[in-house]
Amino acid sequence: MIVVMKVGSPEAEVKRVSEELTEWGLSPEKIVGKHKVVIGLVGDTASLDPLRIQELSPYIEYVLAVEKPFKRASLEYRQGEPTDVTVPTPNGPVTIGRNQPIVVVAGPCSVENEEMIIETALRVKAAGAQFLRGGAYKPRTSPYAFQGHGESALELLAAAREASGLGIITEVMDSPDIAKIAEVADVLQVGARNMQNFSLLKKIGAQHKPVLLKRGMSATIEEWLMAAEYILAAGNPNVILCERGIRTFDRQYARNTLDLSVLPVLKTLTHLPIMIDPSHGTGKSEYVPAMAMAAIAGGTDSLMIEVHPNPAKALSDGPQSLTPERFDRLMEELAVIGKAVGRWEQPALALV
Repeated sequence: MIVVMKVGSPEAEVKRVSEELTEWGLSPEKIVGKHKVVIGLVGDTASLDPLRIQELSPYIEYVLAVEKPFKRASLEYRQGEPTDVTVPTPNGPVTIGRNQPIVVVAGPCSVENEEMIIETALRVKAAGAQFLRGGAYKPRTSPYAFQGHGESALELLAAAREASGLGIITEVMDSPDIAKIAEVADVLQVGARNMQNFSLLKKIGAQHKPVLLKRGMSATIEEWLMAAEYILAAGNPNVILCERGIRTFDRQYARNTLDLSVLPVLKTLTHLPIMIDPSHGTGKSEYVPAMAMAAIAGGTDSLMIEVHPNPAKALSDGPQSLTPERFDRLMEELAVIGKAVGRWEQPALALV
Protein backbone atom coordinates (compact mmCIF):
# COMPACT_ATOMS: atom_id res chain seq x y z
CA MET A 1 0.00 0.00 0.00
CA ILE A 2 1.24 3.51 -0.76
CA VAL A 3 0.21 6.90 0.59
CA VAL A 4 0.69 9.69 -1.96
CA MET A 5 1.19 13.10 -0.40
CA LYS A 6 0.13 16.28 -2.19
CA VAL A 7 2.70 18.47 -3.92
CA GLY A 8 4.24 20.84 -1.39
CA SER A 9 3.30 18.81 1.70
CA PRO A 10 5.30 20.04 4.72
CA GLU A 11 8.07 17.71 5.83
CA ALA A 12 6.72 17.85 9.38
CA GLU A 13 3.36 16.52 8.15
CA VAL A 14 4.99 13.70 6.21
CA LYS A 15 6.90 12.76 9.37
CA ARG A 16 3.76 12.93 11.52
CA VAL A 17 1.80 10.66 9.17
CA SER A 18 4.70 8.18 9.10
CA GLU A 19 4.92 8.13 12.89
CA GLU A 20 1.21 7.49 13.25
CA LEU A 21 1.32 4.67 10.73
CA THR A 22 4.24 3.17 12.65
CA GLU A 23 2.01 3.06 15.72
CA TRP A 24 -0.42 0.96 13.66
CA GLY A 25 2.29 -1.72 13.37
CA LEU A 26 3.31 -0.79 9.82
CA SER A 27 6.73 0.03 8.39
CA PRO A 28 6.49 3.34 6.49
CA GLU A 29 9.22 4.13 3.95
CA LYS A 30 9.49 7.62 2.51
CA ILE A 31 10.07 7.73 -1.25
CA VAL A 32 10.98 11.14 -2.63
CA GLY A 33 9.95 11.52 -6.28
CA LYS A 34 10.46 14.37 -8.71
CA HIS A 35 7.26 16.13 -7.69
CA LYS A 36 5.69 14.26 -4.79
CA VAL A 37 6.55 12.35 -1.66
CA VAL A 38 5.14 8.84 -1.35
CA ILE A 39 4.99 6.82 1.85
CA GLY A 40 5.28 3.10 1.16
CA LEU A 41 3.61 0.88 3.74
CA VAL A 42 4.94 -2.59 4.40
CA GLY A 43 3.22 -4.98 6.78
CA ASP A 44 -0.24 -6.42 7.22
CA THR A 45 -2.15 -3.97 5.02
CA ALA A 46 -4.77 -6.37 3.64
CA SER A 47 -7.41 -5.42 6.21
CA LEU A 48 -6.66 -1.70 6.24
CA ASP A 49 -9.33 0.72 5.02
CA PRO A 50 -7.73 3.26 2.66
CA LEU A 51 -10.33 5.84 3.75
CA ARG A 52 -9.14 5.54 7.34
CA ILE A 53 -5.60 6.35 6.23
CA GLN A 54 -6.88 9.19 4.05
CA GLU A 55 -8.37 10.82 7.14
CA LEU A 56 -4.98 11.07 8.83
CA SER A 57 -4.05 14.29 7.01
CA PRO A 58 -5.50 16.83 4.57
CA TYR A 59 -2.13 16.62 2.78
CA ILE A 60 -2.76 13.02 1.68
CA GLU A 61 -3.79 13.04 -1.98
CA TYR A 62 -4.81 9.38 -2.19
CA VAL A 63 -4.07 5.88 -0.87
CA LEU A 64 -3.41 3.01 -3.25
CA ALA A 65 -3.17 -0.72 -2.57
CA VAL A 66 -0.21 -2.48 -4.22
CA GLU A 67 -1.58 -5.72 -5.59
CA LYS A 68 1.72 -7.34 -6.57
CA PRO A 69 3.32 -9.80 -4.12
CA PHE A 70 6.65 -8.02 -4.74
CA LYS A 71 5.71 -4.78 -2.95
CA ARG A 72 8.92 -2.75 -2.88
CA ALA A 73 10.04 -3.98 -6.30
CA SER A 74 6.75 -3.09 -7.97
CA LEU A 75 6.38 -0.12 -10.29
CA GLU A 76 3.32 0.98 -8.31
CA TYR A 77 5.43 1.32 -5.16
CA ARG A 78 7.31 4.22 -6.75
CA GLN A 79 4.30 5.63 -8.57
CA GLY A 80 5.71 4.62 -11.95
CA GLU A 81 9.02 6.41 -11.38
CA PRO A 82 12.05 4.26 -12.31
CA THR A 83 14.96 3.85 -9.93
CA ASP A 84 18.44 5.01 -10.90
CA VAL A 85 21.31 3.12 -9.27
CA THR A 86 24.36 5.35 -9.00
CA VAL A 87 27.68 3.60 -8.33
CA PRO A 88 30.79 5.52 -7.23
CA THR A 89 33.86 4.38 -9.20
CA PRO A 90 37.44 5.68 -9.40
CA ASN A 91 36.51 7.35 -12.72
CA GLY A 92 33.48 9.05 -11.16
CA PRO A 93 29.88 8.03 -10.49
CA VAL A 94 28.14 5.78 -13.03
CA THR A 95 24.35 5.69 -13.11
CA ILE A 96 22.35 2.70 -14.35
CA GLY A 97 18.72 3.45 -15.02
CA ARG A 98 15.85 3.59 -17.46
CA ASN A 99 16.50 7.11 -18.73
CA GLN A 100 20.29 6.94 -18.57
CA PRO A 101 22.92 6.08 -21.19
CA ILE A 102 23.64 2.36 -21.63
CA VAL A 103 26.26 1.12 -19.17
CA VAL A 104 28.61 -1.63 -20.40
CA VAL A 105 30.20 -4.18 -18.07
CA ALA A 106 32.95 -6.35 -19.56
CA GLY A 107 35.67 -8.75 -18.54
CA PRO A 108 36.53 -12.43 -18.08
CA CYS A 109 34.43 -15.07 -16.39
CA SER A 110 37.24 -15.73 -13.91
CA VAL A 111 40.24 -13.82 -12.64
CA GLU A 112 43.20 -15.98 -13.67
CA ASN A 113 46.32 -13.91 -13.01
CA GLU A 114 47.38 -10.30 -12.55
CA GLU A 115 48.69 -9.72 -16.07
CA MET A 116 45.51 -11.07 -17.67
CA ILE A 117 43.03 -9.13 -15.53
CA ILE A 118 44.86 -5.81 -15.82
CA GLU A 119 45.35 -6.21 -19.56
CA THR A 120 41.65 -6.97 -19.98
CA ALA A 121 40.62 -4.06 -17.76
CA LEU A 122 42.67 -1.58 -19.77
CA ARG A 123 41.36 -2.91 -23.09
CA VAL A 124 37.67 -2.87 -22.17
CA LYS A 125 38.02 0.58 -20.63
CA ALA A 126 39.65 1.91 -23.79
CA ALA A 127 36.73 0.52 -25.79
CA GLY A 128 34.18 2.30 -23.58
CA ALA A 129 33.21 -0.08 -20.77
CA GLN A 130 32.53 1.45 -17.35
CA PHE A 131 32.80 -1.69 -15.21
CA LEU A 132 35.09 -4.71 -15.09
CA ARG A 133 33.51 -8.06 -14.31
CA GLY A 134 35.60 -10.96 -13.07
CA GLY A 135 34.92 -13.93 -10.85
CA ALA A 136 36.98 -14.52 -7.72
CA TYR A 137 34.61 -17.19 -6.43
CA LYS A 138 32.95 -19.29 -9.13
CA PRO A 139 29.94 -21.61 -8.69
CA ARG A 140 30.44 -24.47 -11.12
CA THR A 141 28.22 -27.39 -12.04
CA SER A 142 31.11 -29.83 -11.67
CA PRO A 143 33.10 -29.98 -8.41
CA TYR A 144 36.17 -30.68 -10.53
CA ALA A 145 35.91 -27.51 -12.64
CA PHE A 146 37.92 -24.38 -11.86
CA GLN A 147 36.26 -22.70 -8.86
CA GLY A 148 38.15 -19.40 -8.97
CA HIS A 149 41.18 -18.29 -6.97
CA GLY A 150 39.08 -16.92 -4.12
CA GLU A 151 40.47 -14.26 -1.81
CA SER A 152 43.75 -13.88 -3.73
CA ALA A 153 41.71 -12.97 -6.83
CA LEU A 154 40.16 -10.07 -4.92
CA GLU A 155 43.61 -8.55 -4.61
CA LEU A 156 44.03 -8.85 -8.39
CA LEU A 157 40.67 -7.16 -8.96
CA ALA A 158 41.78 -4.35 -6.67
CA ALA A 159 44.95 -3.98 -8.74
CA ALA A 160 42.91 -3.87 -11.95
CA ARG A 161 40.59 -1.26 -10.41
CA GLU A 162 43.58 0.91 -9.50
CA ALA A 163 45.19 0.50 -12.92
CA SER A 164 42.06 1.19 -14.96
CA GLY A 165 39.73 3.25 -12.80
CA LEU A 166 36.86 0.92 -13.70
CA GLY A 167 34.22 -0.09 -11.22
CA ILE A 168 34.34 -3.75 -10.15
CA ILE A 169 31.50 -6.28 -10.25
CA THR A 170 32.12 -9.70 -8.77
CA GLU A 171 30.03 -12.52 -7.36
CA VAL A 172 29.29 -13.39 -3.75
CA MET A 173 28.66 -17.09 -3.16
CA ASP A 174 28.66 -17.29 0.62
CA SER A 175 27.50 -14.91 3.36
CA PRO A 176 30.81 -14.89 5.31
CA ASP A 177 32.56 -13.51 2.20
CA ILE A 178 30.33 -10.43 1.84
CA ALA A 179 32.46 -8.03 3.90
CA LYS A 180 35.80 -8.83 2.24
CA ILE A 181 34.28 -8.77 -1.26
CA ALA A 182 32.59 -5.43 -0.50
CA GLU A 183 36.01 -3.97 0.31
CA VAL A 184 36.99 -4.42 -3.35
CA ALA A 185 33.77 -4.61 -5.37
CA ASP A 186 31.63 -1.60 -6.25
CA VAL A 187 28.67 -3.86 -7.10
CA LEU A 188 28.07 -7.25 -5.48
CA GLN A 189 26.64 -9.93 -7.77
CA VAL A 190 24.26 -12.70 -6.75
CA GLY A 191 24.58 -15.41 -9.38
CA ALA A 192 21.84 -17.43 -11.02
CA ARG A 193 22.41 -20.46 -8.80
CA ASN A 194 22.00 -18.33 -5.65
CA MET A 195 18.98 -16.32 -6.77
CA GLN A 196 16.79 -18.11 -4.22
CA ASN A 197 19.41 -18.44 -1.49
CA PHE A 198 17.23 -16.39 0.83
CA SER A 199 19.71 -16.30 3.69
CA LEU A 200 22.33 -14.81 1.35
CA LEU A 201 19.81 -12.35 -0.09
CA LYS A 202 18.93 -11.04 3.37
CA LYS A 203 22.55 -10.57 4.34
CA ILE A 204 23.62 -8.97 1.07
CA GLY A 205 20.59 -6.68 1.36
CA ALA A 206 21.79 -5.53 4.77
CA GLN A 207 24.98 -4.01 3.32
CA HIS A 208 24.93 -0.71 1.44
CA LYS A 209 26.65 -1.44 -1.88
CA PRO A 210 24.51 -2.00 -5.00
CA VAL A 211 23.52 -5.58 -5.80
CA LEU A 212 23.32 -7.21 -9.24
CA LEU A 213 20.74 -10.00 -9.08
CA LYS A 214 20.96 -12.56 -11.88
CA ARG A 215 17.87 -14.50 -12.87
CA GLY A 216 17.89 -18.16 -11.93
CA MET A 217 18.20 -20.50 -14.87
CA SER A 218 14.69 -21.89 -14.32
CA ALA A 219 13.12 -18.94 -12.50
CA THR A 220 9.89 -17.26 -13.47
CA ILE A 221 9.79 -13.48 -13.63
CA GLU A 222 7.75 -13.36 -10.43
CA GLU A 223 10.22 -15.58 -8.58
CA TRP A 224 13.03 -13.30 -9.75
CA LEU A 225 11.23 -10.19 -8.53
CA MET A 226 10.42 -11.86 -5.22
CA ALA A 227 14.14 -12.57 -4.81
CA ALA A 228 14.80 -8.86 -5.41
CA GLU A 229 12.15 -8.14 -2.77
CA TYR A 230 14.28 -9.96 -0.17
CA ILE A 231 17.18 -7.59 -0.85
CA LEU A 232 14.96 -4.51 -0.85
CA ALA A 233 13.19 -5.61 2.34
CA ALA A 234 16.57 -5.99 4.06
CA GLY A 235 17.19 -2.27 3.47
CA ASN A 236 19.18 -2.02 0.23
CA PRO A 237 17.27 -0.05 -2.44
CA ASN A 238 19.98 -0.38 -5.09
CA VAL A 239 19.17 -3.57 -6.98
CA ILE A 240 19.89 -4.22 -10.67
CA LEU A 241 18.16 -7.15 -12.37
CA CYS A 242 20.25 -9.19 -14.81
CA GLU A 243 18.75 -11.55 -17.41
CA ARG A 244 21.37 -14.18 -18.29
CA GLY A 245 19.37 -16.77 -20.19
CA ILE A 246 17.02 -19.47 -18.96
CA ARG A 247 17.06 -23.22 -19.47
CA THR A 248 14.53 -24.44 -22.03
CA PHE A 249 14.02 -27.63 -24.04
CA ASP A 250 16.48 -26.67 -26.82
CA ARG A 251 20.12 -26.66 -25.72
CA GLN A 252 21.69 -28.04 -28.91
CA TYR A 253 22.60 -24.74 -30.53
CA ALA A 254 22.86 -22.29 -27.63
CA ARG A 255 23.79 -22.68 -23.97
CA ASN A 256 20.57 -21.01 -22.78
CA THR A 257 17.58 -19.17 -24.16
CA LEU A 258 18.17 -15.44 -23.73
CA ASP A 259 14.77 -14.06 -22.74
CA LEU A 260 14.73 -10.56 -24.22
CA SER A 261 10.99 -10.39 -23.66
CA VAL A 262 11.79 -9.53 -20.04
CA LEU A 263 12.67 -6.01 -21.18
CA PRO A 264 9.14 -4.81 -22.01
CA VAL A 265 7.61 -7.09 -19.37
CA LEU A 266 9.75 -5.85 -16.48
CA LYS A 267 9.15 -2.25 -17.44
CA THR A 268 5.45 -2.77 -16.74
CA LEU A 269 6.16 -4.50 -13.41
CA THR A 270 9.16 -2.93 -11.69
CA HIS A 271 11.08 0.30 -11.25
CA LEU A 272 14.43 -1.51 -11.00
CA PRO A 273 17.05 -1.13 -13.77
CA ILE A 274 17.72 -4.04 -16.11
CA MET A 275 20.94 -5.58 -17.41
CA ILE A 276 21.24 -8.19 -20.18
CA ASP A 277 24.06 -10.76 -20.27
CA PRO A 278 24.20 -12.13 -23.86
CA SER A 279 27.37 -14.12 -23.10
CA HIS A 280 25.77 -16.55 -20.64
CA GLY A 281 22.50 -16.12 -22.48
CA THR A 282 23.85 -17.75 -25.65
CA GLY A 283 27.06 -19.47 -24.57
CA LYS A 284 28.68 -18.85 -27.95
CA SER A 285 30.76 -15.80 -28.79
CA GLU A 286 29.48 -15.60 -32.38
CA TYR A 287 25.93 -14.98 -31.12
CA VAL A 288 26.84 -12.34 -28.53
CA PRO A 289 27.03 -9.25 -30.82
CA ALA A 290 23.59 -9.79 -32.37
CA MET A 291 21.92 -10.34 -29.00
CA ALA A 292 23.71 -7.35 -27.44
CA MET A 293 22.46 -5.08 -30.22
CA ALA A 294 18.96 -6.54 -29.92
CA ALA A 295 19.03 -5.88 -26.17
CA ILE A 296 19.79 -2.19 -26.70
CA ALA A 297 17.03 -1.92 -29.28
CA GLY A 298 14.70 -3.65 -26.82
CA GLY A 299 15.40 -1.17 -24.04
CA THR A 300 18.08 -2.62 -21.76
CA ASP A 301 19.78 -0.26 -19.32
CA SER A 302 23.07 -2.14 -19.25
CA LEU A 303 25.01 -5.00 -20.86
CA MET A 304 27.40 -7.55 -19.36
CA ILE A 305 29.79 -9.04 -21.92
CA GLU A 306 32.56 -11.55 -21.35
CA VAL A 307 35.96 -10.59 -22.76
CA HIS A 308 39.18 -12.59 -22.48
CA PRO A 309 42.63 -11.95 -24.05
CA ASN A 310 42.81 -15.57 -25.22
CA PRO A 311 39.41 -17.31 -25.04
CA ALA A 312 40.84 -20.63 -26.22
CA LYS A 313 42.92 -20.82 -23.04
CA ALA A 314 40.35 -19.39 -20.61
CA LEU A 315 39.91 -21.41 -17.42
CA SER A 316 36.14 -20.97 -17.64
CA ASP A 317 33.55 -19.97 -20.27
CA GLY A 318 36.05 -19.47 -23.09
CA PRO A 319 33.55 -20.35 -25.87
CA GLN A 320 31.32 -17.41 -24.98
CA SER A 321 34.09 -14.84 -24.49
CA LEU A 322 34.98 -12.19 -27.06
CA THR A 323 38.56 -11.26 -27.80
CA PRO A 324 39.46 -7.64 -27.00
CA GLU A 325 39.61 -6.92 -30.74
CA ARG A 326 36.10 -8.24 -31.31
CA PHE A 327 34.88 -6.30 -28.28
CA ASP A 328 36.33 -3.10 -29.80
CA ARG A 329 34.29 -3.66 -32.95
CA LEU A 330 31.20 -4.58 -30.97
CA MET A 331 31.32 -1.32 -29.04
CA GLU A 332 31.33 0.57 -32.34
CA GLU A 333 28.32 -1.49 -33.48
CA LEU A 334 26.51 -0.91 -30.20
CA ALA A 335 27.10 2.82 -30.47
CA VAL A 336 25.08 2.90 -33.70
CA ILE A 337 22.06 1.30 -32.00
CA GLY A 338 22.55 3.23 -28.78
CA LYS A 339 22.62 6.58 -30.54
CA ALA A 340 19.55 5.64 -32.58
CA VAL A 341 17.54 5.11 -29.37
CA GLY A 342 19.10 8.13 -27.66
CA ARG A 343 21.01 6.20 -25.02
CA TRP A 344 24.69 6.39 -25.96
CA GLU A 345 26.68 9.00 -24.12
CA GLN A 346 30.01 9.04 -25.91
CA PRO A 347 32.00 7.25 -28.61
CA ALA A 348 34.52 4.59 -27.74
CA LEU A 349 37.91 5.95 -26.65
CA ALA A 350 40.97 5.47 -28.80
CA LEU A 351 43.11 2.52 -27.77
CA VAL A 352 46.29 3.36 -25.92
